[in-house]
Amino acid sequence: MVLKDVINRVPENLSIEKHVAKIDAYGVYYRDLNSLLRSLDGNGVEKIEIRNVYGQRYIGTDLDGHIKIDVYGTPGNDLGAFMRGANITVHGNVQDGCGNTMDHGQIVVHGRAGDLVGHSMRGGKIFIRDDAGYRVGIHMKEYLGKRPFIVIGGTAQDFLGEYMAGGVLVVLGINMKGEIRHNARFVGTGMHGGTMYIRGEVRHLGEEVEVTDLEEDDFRLLGSLVDEFCSYYRLDAEKILESKFNKLIPVSSRPYGNLYAY
Repeated sequence: MVLKDVINRVPENLSIEKHVAKIDAYGVYYRDLNSLLRSLDGNGVEKIEIRNVYGQRYIGTDLDGHIKIDVYGTPGNDLGAFMRGANITVHGNVQDGCGNTMDHGQIVVHGRAGDLVGHSMRGGKIFIRDDAGYRVGIHMKEYLGKRPFIVIGGTAQDFLGEYMAGGVLVVLGINMKGEIRHNARFVGTGMHGGTMYIRGEVRHLGEEVEVTDLEEDDFRLLGSLVDEFCSYYRLDAEKILESKFNKLIPVSSRPYGNLYAY
């Protein structure tokens, strides 16, 4: 009955068959699209396919259930913001703020991403096949036993892991030719928690991070993340893991302590 009511509201944009909803998002205002997604979430629909997406913002925001969403096109800013359990696959690129303050769930992007991927993310996983923009993982944190993970297949821009307080950030550089040297500057500026694993060398580090060798637990965790990453994009995990990785950790859990009043 609930699904019938939903269909009656948007007959020209939505069809549902065997727990799969298909939405044509062409020309649909972002608020109307997200309202429709929230109506479907938890009401018997197990998978949603959204086609003709052209910049609609906040897709997947605040969804609680473990629903699967396939996005065809280019979603706008803040895809999956505040998301709590959904599984989103984007068949294309994403714009800024993907996974902003994400709490749980997963985002897999078959393309590249803009700036601020995983801003203040506190749980779940984000996989980006290609490059990402500036300030990836800024303010990432671990919260109440949750641990966020971001894996970038290509490279990232300046201020990677800025003010990072927890979680794991991996940069693979698999689309780089010759010597793998990431040109990002100020990597880890203000970082005071969490771990970064970067395949290859980094041009410039912030003063708040140091490079260390990987230990057994690091190789185990990194191997698991790379295996999962490669499973989505049909890549060879063993070949990637043959390369040298650098582990970046914060020098201090309170890098600006001398600036505080107490």
